[in-house]
This record gives sequence, C-alpha cells and structure tokens, in this order.
Amino acid sequence: MENEIKPRNSFTGSIGFVLAAAGSAVGLGNIWRFPYLAAKDGGGLFLVVYLVLALTFGFTLLITEISIGRKTQESPLTAYKVINKNWGFLGVFSFVVPFIIYPYYCVIGGWVIKYMATYLAFQGQAAVQDGFFTGFITAQWQPIFFTVLFALMCFVIVYKGVEQGIEKYSKVLMPILVIIVLFISIYALFIKYTDPETGITRTGLQGAAIYFIPDFKGLTIKKFLTVCLDAMGQLFYSLSIAMGIMVAYGSYMKKDVNLGKSVNQIEIFDTGIAMLAGLMIIPAVFAFSGREGMSAGPGLMFVTLPKVFASLGKFGEFLGLIFFVMVLFAALTSAVSLLEAITSSMMDKFKWERKKATLVMAGASAVVSLLVCLGYNVLYFELLFPTGSTGQILDILDYASNNVLMPIVGILTCILIGWVAKPQTVIDEITLNGEKFGRKTLYIIMLKFVAPILLFVILLTGIGVI
Repeated sequence: MENEIKPRNSFTGSIGFVLAAAGSAVGLGNIWRFPYLAAKDGGGLFLVVYLVLALTFGFTLLITEISIGRKTQESPLTAYKVINKNWGFLGVFSFVVPFIIYPYYCVIGGWVIKYMATYLAFQGQAAVQDGFFTGFITAQWQPIFFTVLFALMCFVIVYKGVEQGIEKYSKVLMPILVIIVLFISIYALFIKYTDPETGITRTGLQGAAIYFIPDFKGLTIKKFLTVCLDAMGQLFYSLSIAMGIMVAYGSYMKKDVNLGKSVNQIEIFDTGIAMLAGLMIIPAVFAFSGREGMSAGPGLMFVTLPKVFASLGKFGEFLGLIFFVMVLFAALTSAVSLLEAITSSMMDKFKWERKKATLVMAGASAVVSLLVCLGYNVLYFELLFPTGSTGQILDILDYASNNVLMPIVGILTCILIGWVAKPQTVIDEITLNGEKFGRKTLYIIMLKFVAPILLFVILLTGIGVI
C-alpha cells in the first residue's frame, strides 16, 4: 500500500539523496572507530572482510530500509505499519534508536567544536597537555555550551527542511569533507619521525603498510570470527542502518530515481571515506606512537592525534584545525540525519508541521544532552555492563542503542520483509521503473537466512552472552 495522496518534501534528485545519505553514513564512527578496528584486526585482513560484508550484509539492510521508506512514503515510526498493520511496534524501536543516539552525539559534537576552537585560537599545544580532554568533559558549563552550539547547527538545518536544509548543506559539506580527508591522507603518508628516546625512525608509509597488508600472524578461527563481528558492528555505524535514518531518507526519494544505483553509490562513497579515514589516521599515529598509539574511542581523536599535530610545529596547528573542521562536518551531517529521523516521525504520526516537530524533538533531546554532560560531573556514577566494561550516562545510551536495540531492529526488519511481507515487497520497489536488480538472488538469501543469523550473533555478543 502506497501513500501518494499526502504531499511530501523530497530530494531534488539522485545526487542530493546520495550526498545526504552518504553524509549521514560518514560520521564519527568512520573517523575514529574504523581506523582503530583496522589496526586491531590485522590491517588488510579487516579491510577485505569489511568489503565483503559491505557488499552483502550491509547492502541487504541498507537497500531494504531505503526501499521501505520510498515504498511507504513514511518515516520510521509509521512506515512499518504500512508494510504490515501488525508490525507497528518495529516503528517504535526504529524511532527510539535515533532518539537515544542523537542527544549524546550532540555532546560529542560539542567536544569537536571545543577542539576546533582551540586550534583556531592557535592553542594547539594546550590540547596535548595531560588532562586537557578529561578536564574539559568533567567541567560543568563548557561542555554544555559547546553541546548547545552543535545542537543549534543541527536544528537550523533540519528546521529548514529537506531540500533547503538537509540537501543544500550536504551538497556543500560533503565535497569539502572529501577534499580535506584526501589532503590529510596524502600528507600522512610522508610523515617521518625519529623517537628521541629510542632513536627509531618511523614513517607514515610504514603505517600505511600495516593498514593495507593483511596480517595473518597468530590468526585462529576465533580471532577471524572476532574480525567478522567487528566488521559487522562497524557497518551499523558506517551505513547508518537500523537507526531509522535510511527509512526517513528513503521516504524523500523520488519514484523516478534509480534506487539500486543510488544505494551502490552510497556504498562506494561511504566505504571510500572510511578507508581514507584509516589512511589519514593510522600512518600518522604509527609514525609518532608506533602500534601502541592506536587506542579505541574518543582517546584516539581527542588525545592521540593532538599529540601528532603538536609534533609537526606550526603546520601541525593548521593541520589540527582542518582535521577538526572535517570531523565537525562529518559529525554534523550524521547528527542532522538522526534529528531528521525523529522529527519526520512526529510529522507523520501526529501530522505536525515541520517547525513544531523540530522544536519539540530538539527540545526533548536537549534535556537528555544536558544529563549526558552532567554525567561526567554532578551526576557521575559507573555502571557495570554485561560485557564487563563500565560507564556512565553516555555509555549507557551508547550500549542500549548499539549493543541491544540496533541488532533487534535489524533482526525484526529481516523477519518482516524476508518472511512476513516477502522479499518481493522490496524487489518491486527496486525495479519500479524497469531497472535491473543484479544482486537479487544474493539479496533474498542474505535477507531470509544469513543476515538474521549474523545479527543474532551480534546481539548475543553485545549483551555479553558470547
């Protein structure tokens, strides 16, 4: 059943859609998480596994969500009920995921603005001082100020709508982001550093070799499965799947646009940026810190890299500035897509105007963002997760969304389209204008059998069962 009566905003064409969707996909996860996993999981080995999974597992979930959006012309909260009236609960899950992620994403976006402002004020040396990052995030008012600043940027773009807001800004931000990433990646290859303590000289090219050449040393079946799980988990970040985003963006896609071709372009764009992010970070960090310099999470971006920039003298100040400008653009395009997913849900569910829906969702998210900021000082506590790690408010939201809800959304989507509504529901949308669907057989097999099993394993791993 297709809703063709209600007028709906839309992207002007395939380029606008692809840049907006790729902008959503290219976020903080690509910039710090992808390089870290690649370094941890055998360099080229991780890249090969990631590419194979992106073309099969990732493609299946991505094209399914975009097809659901375009077919129903509805946002994530209401789209699944159009596919099957008994499956409205899946829409609720798809709404909750971006609502949980967006507030803490704004907080991290605020961190990025703080570092960008530090380099803009030629204070890059301050960023490498021990305790700078910790001192900032545990302060009471500064993090709130920068979080509000980042959230206001997101609000303005979403408030302006699909064509004049999301598409317009994506067409500007994404090309600039690509140019900056290419520049830093090329520069990183030629970095040369001699450790004053050991006298050992390391180069960016050596780091690139670690990144691209597969390392099979000590590889066991268990370790290979870990690499596969890491790559699948990264695909959630990299392709913005199971977050409701692609359903929302798909609903703004015009019916005459080649859906399959657009999805292929998103895959290429996103995977290319993710790999360039690795090339941008791993050679530089290796040159200055060796293998030990690679660490997970914000530490890589907010602690390790500023030390690299500081070692480059005055040029390092400039490099640090354009790096954090690039990170800000990547964070902004992703955060905008999260806010749009929940805003469009309110518009479709309650028939609200965009202005009202954006104000309400931004306001509700701001309250949660405030709690996240205070979680590092006034409301600080530590919770032990089933996986054995500990964390506070931001980590709780991240754990609930990434380890629990996103795999559940993925599994239920596969069941709905693969077994209840049947794969032909999506295939008909992909071939709507007579287009060919080259990966049709692969898609059906992945959707019905392989993807649900892989997602179930991710869920069990995420909640600490295996």
